[in-house]
Amino acid sequence: MFQTFDDLSDPSCGAPHAALLRAELSRRGLDGFLVPRADAHQGEYVPPHDCRLQWLTGFTGSAGMAGVLGEEAAIFVDGRYTIQVRDQVDMAVFPARHLVNEPVTDWLAERLQPGQKLGIDAMLHTVREVRRLEEICESAGATLVKLNDNPVDSVWMDRPEPPLGQVFLYPVELAGRGAEDKIAEIQSALADKKADACVLTQPDSIAWLFNIRGSDVTHTPLPLSFATVPAEGKPSLFIDGRKLSNSVRDALADLTDLSEPADFKPGLEGLGKAGARVMIDPGLAGIGIADAITKAGGTLLEAQDPILLPKAIKNETELKGARTAHVRDAAAFVNFLCWFDEVAPKGDLDEIAAAEKLEEFRQETGVLKDISFDTISGAGPNGAICHYRVSRSSNLKIPVGKPFLIDSGAQYEDGTTDITRTLAVGEVGTEMKKHYTLVLKGHIAISTAKFPEGTTGAQLDTLARIDLWKAGLDFDHGTGHGVGAYLSVHEGPQRIAKTGTVPLKPGMILSNEPGYYPAGEYGIRIENLEVVTPARDLPGGERPMLGFETITLVPMDLRLIEPALLTVAERDWLNRYHERVRAEIGPLVGAKERIWLEQATKAI
Repeated sequence: MFQTFDDLSDPSCGAPHAALLRAELSRRGLDGFLVPRADAHQGEYVPPHDCRLQWLTGFTGSAGMAGVLGEEAAIFVDGRYTIQVRDQVDMAVFPARHLVNEPVTDWLAERLQPGQKLGIDAMLHTVREVRRLEEICESAGATLVKLNDNPVDSVWMDRPEPPLGQVFLYPVELAGRGAEDKIAEIQSALADKKADACVLTQPDSIAWLFNIRGSDVTHTPLPLSFATVPAEGKPSLFIDGRKLSNSVRDALADLTDLSEPADFKPGLEGLGKAGARVMIDPGLAGIGIADAITKAGGTLLEAQDPILLPKAIKNETELKGARTAHVRDAAAFVNFLCWFDEVAPKGDLDEIAAAEKLEEFRQETGVLKDISFDTISGAGPNGAICHYRVSRSSNLKIPVGKPFLIDSGAQYEDGTTDITRTLAVGEVGTEMKKHYTLVLKGHIAISTAKFPEGTTGAQLDTLARIDLWKAGLDFDHGTGHGVGAYLSVHEGPQRIAKTGTVPLKPGMILSNEPGYYPAGEYGIRIENLEVVTPARDLPGGERPMLGFETITLVPMDLRLIEPALLTVAERDWLNRYHERVRAEIGPLVGAKERIWLEQATKAI
């Protein structure tokens, strides 16, 4: 099985580890230190070797930071983790603050004293982030000290070894383009920007560029590595050679110069000494990368990672693979739903058993590579925790009379999936049906949206919330994130969110997942994946419009819907969607499941 359910928090975290870190800071003459959840690649999934925030505090979420001063500390998390952080972290040692509303910079501004030294690991904080920290320190009369090593590592006695996942070639039959073609495109973009080279810090960008995949982190086939791409000549890939078989090494050697990670900083300094204009993404590259270039004489050209947009706009081969993967995945999910409806009402099913059974159905496809993230299997109050991770200690039986939320995904070589369904277990109350239907209305509004070229995710985000807002409700996460092609299930730069400033373009894949979470009661979320479709003329329209193609094909629970709250157009959309699910998925499941599907997709 790909998912484990052990408790990840270390009971020795908190005060004992904070004391060890403070002693090390004192030895180094530092008055404080910041411990982000990030690694040097700023990725969502961090190998155990780099889980410093978890070691220090016990927090296992995917975003956060701890600030440690001589007499005080705090942990900063976003709205997804406000409940989880209190369950995992000793609030007496690390009081929780909201990462956005009460940022670490405000906390530092209130506490730093003249003459104090605040330390950071220069590879773990981005150029953009460090500028703000430097402003705060300067205003307080303090100094920001950029370290080339990490004090946590000096006191983390049982720190795991770095990962050595094997790298494999991703065939052009699935990628749709050869690596040579991709490299040429990026080099042309660099020439247009008058850049001599760019630095790539994101492993998924590197995987896409060189048509490789790896296994260094959970749930995403990433080879942890760095790369530099010159405007002319061969790129350089900095990766531990132990990850490369002879055949992979030979294939990559035709595309790029291969070097060990220890050669990365000297390589950056070499660009600097040559007086190169080097493009870096200030929101992704660590300040240590920028400093290595500029201190050696180079010039920085700050711009978005040039891989992000080409990677986000899927070619026809990638889109075909995604559609195929979603049909396969939908059949597995329908098998699960049929089983769930038979077992859950008996009252003995728990969160872990449900998650394991869904993974089992996906395993039966014979082509599952991994799940795309830890399944969110939330019963009752656990469903109200947006990014809940079930463990042996938190595992609840799924109650009858409340919705059950399951958010999961799969990694297949031809595509990455992500789907959330909220399921009725027994008879649910009127208020729950109202909440579900308001979420459904927002989901349909996104799915049916038509919008002109240049529209951003932020402009669409309100559509998913407006009916909730009218009822005085909302949700504290974005409406949608980008999804990769057998890469990260959370991919940028596209997103549907209040902060989604990137224009949506045909070929992008995004999630559509509004929700509602009454704390301590239950959670509701409905998620499909959508492909941005090319512009087309609408009857009577004055300009061509983009739209969405839904590629997730799994029924929505009719027992949770209050039909009177839906408009005629919304009911028509739901009926057409279910008709399509029945037609495309029905032939792929067994006789019992087909009978269940007929009932689950009947018109309302």
